[in-house]
Amino acid sequence: MIKAGLFGIGLDTYWGQFNGLLDNLLRYQQQIKNKISSFGAEVIDAGMVDNPNKAQTAAAYLKSHDVEIVFLYVSTYALSSTVLPVAQKVKVPIIILNLQPVPQLDYAAFNALGDRGKMTGVWLEHCQACSVPEIASVFNRSGINYDFVTGYLEDKKAWTEIEGWVLAAKVAADMHGNRMGVLGHYYCGMLDVYTDLARQAAVLGTHFELLEMCELKQYRDEATPLEIRDKLSEFRSSFDVVSECDSDEIDRAASTSVALDKLVDKHKLTSMAYYYEGAPGNDYENIATSVIAGNTLLTGKNIPVAGECEVKNAQAMKIMASFGAGGSFSEFYLMDFKDDIILLGHDGPAHPIIAEGRVKLVPLPVYHGKPGKGLSIQMTVKHGPVTLLSVVEDGDSVFLLTAEGESVPGPVLEIGNTNSRYRFSTGAREFMNQWSKQGPAHHCAIGVGHIADNIVKLGKLLGIKVVRIC
Repeated sequence: MIKAGLFGIGLDTYWGQFNGLLDNLLRYQQQIKNKISSFGAEVIDAGMVDNPNKAQTAAAYLKSHDVEIVFLYVSTYALSSTVLPVAQKVKVPIIILNLQPVPQLDYAAFNALGDRGKMTGVWLEHCQACSVPEIASVFNRSGINYDFVTGYLEDKKAWTEIEGWVLAAKVAADMHGNRMGVLGHYYCGMLDVYTDLARQAAVLGTHFELLEMCELKQYRDEATPLEIRDKLSEFRSSFDVVSECDSDEIDRAASTSVALDKLVDKHKLTSMAYYYEGAPGNDYENIATSVIAGNTLLTGKNIPVAGECEVKNAQAMKIMASFGAGGSFSEFYLMDFKDDIILLGHDGPAHPIIAEGRVKLVPLPVYHGKPGKGLSIQMTVKHGPVTLLSVVEDGDSVFLLTAEGESVPGPVLEIGNTNSRYRFSTGAREFMNQWSKQGPAHHCAIGVGHIADNIVKLGKLLGIKVVRIC
């Protein structure tokens, strides 16, 4: 559970002038606190900040609780001097809540009050927008990371935005706590896949644990018959194991899956990237050709695993998993110009939770571009809205590349892979051009639902660029 800071701002001069104003504003702030709490955040409420001295107290309080995001409720007009000290000290993104009590003031009832003092008090209860430009001006000049949510207290659109910020903050925290194992080495010659681990750690907060194949082999050699039997049961409950699968191949994949679980548990991994070949007939080759089923199970448990040692794509899969969207390892397979769609997929790993129907475990007589043979995953992503995500590394930065589309029914390549048909609002031809021009690796993560807006929020929280194609 993330810690979300909250404080309201007002002007203490008003409280003695307008009876009941402060009580009403505090009641609204409590409504906001309760709603944010319902999104799964622990809300650290610093109360109403209505003068510069209280700003210092609120800043120290929020800082001491190590909040990961702060919601600033503009309750009425307030001086920017009551805001800046808080933002400067907490040093986390500030989301400014410009939320009126109602969508429209009852002008007739307001003007019928007759008492200009009472009328001014009611106006001040609804003048949240008054301070918004002032706060933005000061934040811009101070280099403060902030954004707005504008609406009213019962505004569904505004609360969808706020919930998105809470979720994005959770994902940012997940990435800062991400422990990614790197097993083996890059696929030789895939220059687009190569990455700078130090930069990835600096930008996304990931810890990288460099793993040894011999450790995985040790766990595999130590796998007990009971462990393998339990894993076989997990295979059958998780996959549709087709009859063509050889029992020896299933046993081989199960023993490797047991070893992978132990490797992940030993190093407390929350994601992994892997690739290895080994000499023909070598034990390491035997392991490397039997990992897809086990890595798919791990991915289904939101410990995403990317093949070909695609660290950047494991990062993208982790982001998608943290958003609850799944996130499967994919690459561009084929363009269908008649149907105006693109097929994407891979020979695994996949995220079973986003499959259309049950995932099939099937035999492959040969892995394309890789040594040996073994079992693979065959599935189609659920028909409906999807989001694509790549973590891209260019000359001097890391950024996120995303697009929304639809997984659509139709013929796919039944070759023991995870391919699906996708339609984009730009059309297949223009999508391919625009996506590729951003310079991503040829892999991407695909998740269910349209979540590009939340990915944009994540980029703002992390302080990195997000490019959205559609």
